[in-house]
Amino acid sequence: MICVSINEVYSFNYLKSEMNIELVEIRMDKMKLTMEDVAEIFSQPITLIATCRPGIYNNEERKEYLVAAIEAGARYVDIEVESGSTYRREIMEKARTKGCKVIISFHDYEKTPPVERLKEIVSFCFKEGADIAKVACKANSSIDCARLLGLLGHEAFSERLVVVGMGEKGKITRIVSLLLGSPFTYASYTTGQETAEGQIEKDRLEKIMRSLKDA
Repeated sequence: MICVSINEVYSFNYLKSEMNIELVEIRMDKMKLTMEDVAEIFSQPITLIATCRPGIYNNEERKEYLVAAIEAGARYVDIEVESGSTYRREIMEKARTKGCKVIISFHDYEKTPPVERLKEIVSFCFKEGADIAKVACKANSSIDCARLLGLLGHEAFSERLVVVGMGEKGKITRIVSLLLGSPFTYASYTTGQETAEGQIEKDRLEKIMRSLKDA
């Protein structure tokens, strides 16, 4: 499954008219939103991931936005493993009451850690209560990509782990991970609207996946 990650309300309003998009990530940290905006967006009959990374909002504001998204109908909420346990716990408790699945995510924007460290991180995410763990690391080489994709070979992580190699060299992970058991991968809506380095445009990624399935 392809998750389209968007960072502006205009794109979301346009997406509502498309019937072939299964999953959308709303990057609230890249938008200026009111609570009314959050309620309107996440009440739509679309499967949505609520994400609010550190940045323009402080932790208390981020928590308020994520909780509001859950209350409005978000199907998934993404919480950084780097955030404090108290911060995560309050959001997760709300998610459990609303049937919202929890993604606990790890990010390294400079490198891909050693494989043993990556395994520890993923195991910790699940220990903390993740329904899905996400590992997104800067891929500086093909070895980094292989290291990330190798995580999908562990039975304990099957169908519950999303791996992303950020950057140009990591693009292959966004394709191959779907073939190796990731429940979804992230794509941009159009070229120029990437929310992370190395994202592939949705239509292009769909074309690649079709060609691989037909091969």
